[in-house]
Amino acid sequence: MERKNAWESYDKKTMKQVDKFASEYIDFISECKTERECTDYIVNTIEAAGYRELQEVIREGKKLKTGDKVYSVQMNKSVVMFKIGKKPISAGLNILGAHIDSPRLDIKQNPLYEDGGVAYLDTHYYGGVKKYQWVTIPLALHGVVVKKDGTTIELNIGENDDDPVFFVSDLLIHLAADQMEKKASKVIEGEALDIIIGSKPLVITDKDKDKDKEEKSAKKSKEEKSKDPVKSGILKILKEEYDFEEEDFLSAEIEVVPAGRARECGFDKSLILGYGHDDRVCAYPSMRAMLDTGDVEKSACCILVDKEEIGSVGATGMESRFFENAVSEVMDLTEGFSELKLKRALAASCMLSSDVSAAFDPSYADAFDKKNAAFLGRGLVFNKFTGSRGKSGSNDANAEYIAYLREILDTGKVFYQTAELGKVDKGGGGTIAYILALYGMNVIDSGVAVLNMHAPWEAISKADLYESLKGYMAFLEGKGM
Repeated sequence: MERKNAWESYDKKTMKQVDKFASEYIDFISECKTERECTDYIVNTIEAAGYRELQEVIREGKKLKTGDKVYSVQMNKSVVMFKIGKKPISAGLNILGAHIDSPRLDIKQNPLYEDGGVAYLDTHYYGGVKKYQWVTIPLALHGVVVKKDGTTIELNIGENDDDPVFFVSDLLIHLAADQMEKKASKVIEGEALDIIIGSKPLVITDKDKDKDKEEKSAKKSKEEKSKDPVKSGILKILKEEYDFEEEDFLSAEIEVVPAGRARECGFDKSLILGYGHDDRVCAYPSMRAMLDTGDVEKSACCILVDKEEIGSVGATGMESRFFENAVSEVMDLTEGFSELKLKRALAASCMLSSDVSAAFDPSYADAFDKKNAAFLGRGLVFNKFTGSRGKSGSNDANAEYIAYLREILDTGKVFYQTAELGKVDKGGGGTIAYILALYGMNVIDSGVAVLNMHAPWEAISKADLYESLKGYMAFLEGKGM
């Protein structure tokens, strides 16, 4: 069974819609490179579309009715949206779930040091990465620094043309004979992924000396400046330009990401090359499907969560009770809450665990079972199961659920395909699907095929992006099982 290429069916009008949606998505992933930035963008977008904060509705003592739209945010890193349908919450929800964190480098809490006349920030990589891909490329700093008085300083350095960028150095090829003999997993060690942030020593002027004499810590200050003059220069810049000091790194969350905007790719501009397609290429159309879908029978829900790349752990990951608590509150504001009704609602729900799939790459064809691989341009991808080798750690969707989805997708004229991540014994991966399946609901993995998955720059097809929006809308409009 070979699925058709979506591009071959598009007329000029549809082509314009594909390009328009792709342009909007490019803006999103170019501006939103962290889970905090994604959450801010999403909240601003959905509030403009009439969504209200759930806690505000609770404080006002109001009830929710058909057509009402609410959202809730968890620690500025995860968000859940609800559109109230005609049926009660206890009849189940149609749920779209995706994650908004991506592989990256995180700045450690005591990161700043100087060595050999160069200043560095020490990093700890986040998620599954090929470490050698992160050297020598322009990098940007995104995140927050929270001072002891509660002041939050937002950082976004390296994206504008007049911003500085940062990088991880690599050994020159002329001296790399020993390095080239190492395994790919060892050619760059994790502790070698420290970013270079400067090399100019702080020059102590006569004015500085006079000022130092007036300070109680003048001697100590001079010793530090002479010992680490480049580090001292960086600290001076951080204080003067960004208003924080070295100790404020203790309460900072700063992420190192590739610098620069996502771009159209290929002479035909059919692809998008950018950072963070995994999994924002599913998160953005999921959010848009919630906004573009009209009245629904079953209440619609969209969960966009953090920490999927490291196991969905913590207060902002899918394993937290954030989602369950939000459903409980919405139920209380519609039909009244009970533990039994909540369990019935979750068990009666249907979910698309919207995460990316591996696109077939002819350059590495041996890693794929071509008959069961996802291809660029053939639409929304469904993975009946993920996991590794013998489906370890996987959700495995029921055949009855897949048949239901086939019907609504075919009726909606959505291009879709089925796939496995790769050959059985080559490796594997997981999503948030198994966590929601614990409630007894029907869940299947679906998403967009990606080339270069988990690399600093990933590639997707505009056609697949567009078909994902169509597919998610058709799902939300479905009557459920």
